[in-house]
Amino acid sequence: MVVAGGALRRELTECLRTGRALRQPAARTRQRGRRSIPTELLISERPAEVDDRAVPGHWEGDLILGARWSAIGTLVERTSRFTMLLHLPPMEGHLERPQTKNGPPLAGRGAEAVRDAITGQLDTLPDLLRRSLTWDQGSELAAWADIRVDNDIDVWFCDPRSPWQRGTNENTNGLLRQYFPKGTDLHRHSRDDLDAVALALNTRPRKTLGWKTPAEVLDELLQSPSQPGVATTG
Repeated sequence: MVVAGGALRRELTECLRTGRALRQPAARTRQRGRRSIPTELLISERPAEVDDRAVPGHWEGDLILGARWSAIGTLVERTSRFTMLLHLPPMEGHLERPQTKNGPPLAGRGAEAVRDAITGQLDTLPDLLRRSLTWDQGSELAAWADIRVDNDIDVWFCDPRSPWQRGTNENTNGLLRQYFPKGTDLHRHSRDDLDAVALALNTRPRKTLGWKTPAEVLDELLQSPSQPGVATTG
């Protein structure tokens, strides 16, 4: 009787003294859980306006992760480096169930929680500061369609494993680790704590901005003749 190669390998594996599970091809493992991002939303399709930093209102976003499935969301405006932080508190039932199954959503970093936090922050901005958002392909942005419609904002996705495509956000996350060290429980930080850290970053002079602060640069952009009738962030 002819036995398919895969079936024969499984039968032989069951006879191994180690009892180890059958290894799967790396390509199959990489494909597992991968979501399909529409080609037209990939960063390669993003307009040149976003890249040249001449127009404010284009944001990069990400999560910084901590212990016990905790996370803080970060939004950074590309032109001014102005930073907003997303408060993602744990949901009811967090840590009462196995983390491997219900950890991220109940921890407050699931797609719905991140969507609501992003919308809450964008609602505080004038329309001209809501042009686009660039994120990686993490599951926390699975509700990207809602974010796009609810905020009238374009959403773009980086290529897989390409954090340098959000370089402004990555650099800011490095600064934020001074306040939120790796391995710590980020749930202990309140909304007021996050606002205080964001204020510290936004009033910190930057060499890349000619030693101006992000808040100063953003206000100058909004007060320029090309941006009429827009309230300042002061």
